[in-house]
Amino acid sequence: QVQLVESGGGLVQAGNSLRLSCAASGLTFRNYAMGWFRQAPGKEREFVAAISRGGTRYYADSVKGRFTISRDNAKNTVYLQMISLKPEDTAVYYCAADSTSGTPYEYWGQGTQVTVSS
Repeated sequence: QVQLVESGGGLVQAGNSLRLSCAASGLTFRNYAMGWFRQAPGKEREFVAAISRGGTRYYADSVKGRFTISRDNAKNTVYLQMISLKPEDTAVYYCAADSTSGTPYEYWGQGTQVTVSS
């Protein structure tokens, strides 16, 4: 069965950095586009970043220049490097896998909490 397990979240001060990881199992990782999403309290889940099977990257305007998504197909892992964190980045961060052949992002992780204090 497919599992996506996020890690690396925590409590940091504004201006600091965090790197999130998402380890995938139960799927052929290289065949999936991978994405990061986040959901802040009282808000809808929103797109953060994505990386295609070929390595093309996409970002939400709110994180461009501060967040970097990358993938390591040998480790079945996708990363989200976050720098210059702001309080408004506080949210639960989810990774998701998209086979691009059907329903978008059919697999999701459980999420990891990121809290940025001012």
